[in-house]
Amino acid sequence: MSESTAPAPLPAARKAGCPFDPPEDLARLRKDHPISPLAYPDGHIGWLVTSHALVRAVLADPRFSHRADLTHSPLSGARTGAPRPAPPGIFTSMDPPEHTRYRRLLTGQFTVRRMRRLTGRIHEITAEHLDAMERQGPPVDLMEAFALPIPSLVICELLGVPTTERAGFQSSMSKLMSLEVSTDEKIATFGTLQAFMLDLVLAKRAEPADDLLSDLITGTDLTDEELTNIGGVLMGAGFETTANMLSLGAYALLSHPDQLAALRADTGLTDKAVEELLRYLSIIPGTVRAALEDVELGGQLVRAGQSVMVSIPAANRDPEHFADPDTLDLHRPTAGHVAFGHGIHQCLGQQLARVEMQVGIPALFARFPTLRLAVPPEEVPLRTDMMIYGVHRLPVTWDKG
Repeated sequence: MSESTAPAPLPAARKAGCPFDPPEDLARLRKDHPISPLAYPDGHIGWLVTSHALVRAVLADPRFSHRADLTHSPLSGARTGAPRPAPPGIFTSMDPPEHTRYRRLLTGQFTVRRMRRLTGRIHEITAEHLDAMERQGPPVDLMEAFALPIPSLVICELLGVPTTERAGFQSSMSKLMSLEVSTDEKIATFGTLQAFMLDLVLAKRAEPADDLLSDLITGTDLTDEELTNIGGVLMGAGFETTANMLSLGAYALLSHPDQLAALRADTGLTDKAVEELLRYLSIIPGTVRAALEDVELGGQLVRAGQSVMVSIPAANRDPEHFADPDTLDLHRPTAGHVAFGHGIHQCLGQQLARVEMQVGIPALFARFPTLRLAVPPEEVPLRTDMMIYGVHRLPVTWDKG
């Protein structure tokens, strides 16, 4: 094995002054070694895939497993303990047929029709938080005042979680997403979340309401343990990613005034703008699969049992698929982007995330046409210490009319 392809850790260092670009080493690997040996923090030697074509190939290939007990994490501090089977209900870390069973039960809860029904409520929640921002006056932290509360309130209402518990959930999820919180603290935090979700499931089993958890309780044979874990998965996935897309998306548009002007000038551009922001920002570093058998991939032999990390940011910046991929262009075709993954594990809540962005981003800039950063760009704290990229805070200001 040559020095250029010797196993190395997952590239993580971002270029100074380029908060929206993936680590530069990903582009180099994609060009020279689209599948390259990867050194995992636990000592496992697997692979890193960086080209768009190979990423989609891995995610669509049933010979690559997503089982929690087979995969290794390339992110230091991301996993608590050794690989082990996913508990009942943690469908995101399972293969068919278990994954298929859960996915089929949940797909009916995340239909486009149901998401459209939620759109009116998302408009209301968005307007309420913009009103509060306006009353408070500048400057504000856009993450705290806008980007985080909107998706967290929406997922609380969708699942039937009391809004009084939202702040506690946000704090707990932040600990679980951190790459710097200790394993013991993560285990304790996870236990607290599970205990709360079990109490919620038991309460809804006694008195069902008009929410997703109640629908699953009354319409399926899922156990309390399964429902507890499904609720936790949906709760966590339902606001962390969207919150960071709303805040980092706003930051990206503020940093590209020509693209922001185009969005303001043409409301019909909103859907394309959301897809381009998803592609351009790619806030999830990737996902891991384990080879169930020897597989030839991109000219390399992936041995059975080896983990393969697919890089979402690298795939979404691949010039073989997207012209001038490092440029934010709201008019570009974005078909085939993998911000929500690909294959059978493609994000279940992607329609909800799209609606929240399609409502939130245009509303923000329509309400505050002079919105701008309140600090120099280099003072915006980036989430380089978290599993999901974004900003910890986004101080903004505007001219009071």
